[in-house]
Amino acid sequence: MGASVGPEGTSGGGQPSGTRGFMREADRVPGFTWFDRLHAYVYGRWTYLYIAIGVGEHPIARLLGPIVRAVQPRRQAESLPRPTTADGYHGKVIPLDTARRLVRVMEPVTVTDLERVIPYPVARALILRQPDHLVALECPCRTARPDPCRPLDVCLVVGEPFASFVVEHHPQRSRWITPEEAERILEAEHRRGHVQHAFFKDAMLGRFYAICNCCACCCGAMQAQRSGTPMLASSGYRAVLEAPDCVACEACAEACPFGAIEMCDGQPQPAAQVCMGCGVCVTLCPTGALHLVPAPERGIPLDLETILAGQPRPEPLSPGTL
Repeated sequence: MGASVGPEGTSGGGQPSGTRGFMREADRVPGFTWFDRLHAYVYGRWTYLYIAIGVGEHPIARLLGPIVRAVQPRRQAESLPRPTTADGYHGKVIPLDTARRLVRVMEPVTVTDLERVIPYPVARALILRQPDHLVALECPCRTARPDPCRPLDVCLVVGEPFASFVVEHHPQRSRWITPEEAERILEAEHRRGHVQHAFFKDAMLGRFYAICNCCACCCGAMQAQRSGTPMLASSGYRAVLEAPDCVACEACAEACPFGAIEMCDGQPQPAAQVCMGCGVCVTLCPTGALHLVPAPERGIPLDLETILAGQPRPEPLSPGTL
């Protein structure tokens, strides 16, 4: 895991990398406090412990659980707003083609006003510095599980200062990769029925910093979503069925990572309000009977070209573009 085909020592242009580079970038973020810096360092330095606690697989989490449950009823009785993990850490479902484009960006991008795309109160900026700096990291959610899905190195850290920060603290669990390698990881994971999420976090300067390839059994965010904490935003698309092409093989219902497709009278029925628009069913349908269409009531796609151009809405995605 330690081989490097990417930058070492600096993040490019002679700028410091790793923790020093991250903290220098934090100086440019308005309102990023010393507590935020500490949070960022803990998250970056002890990522695997942090996530293992978060997904409930560490003994500390089992100790904290009764305390949280004891406090929660009192907060509800006092009618206080209930903060959730999703306030500062969340993902946006992205179709495979969008994920490919994000690892193929070669120019800096700054989009700081994404509340319509990323409907969360804290982390929703997309600022890409040196986006060709890509790192494959062993998935903290998978490694926390007793019997994880494999392969493990499927989390893609995108751009600086995040890529160098991760490599500094996890040299044995991360490796520099090229955009071509990143695409191959995305495509292989999508064929396995796993979902691409663009992840944002408050401690990561309030920005997009990684594309994770998530399986329903290991992913902490998908686990939280099923438990009622809305950590994931829809892609802005939904799956629709062209009935004449369907052979009722049930492949889509079995593959859907969100459980959004049921078989009714021998036909798959995608549930519009449950479908997250990941496109897994479209890819795995053997007859091409499913495709994605825009679903503006579910959100706006994280499509860089559309966002930067200020255009209203993308065209439907055909199976060939997923």
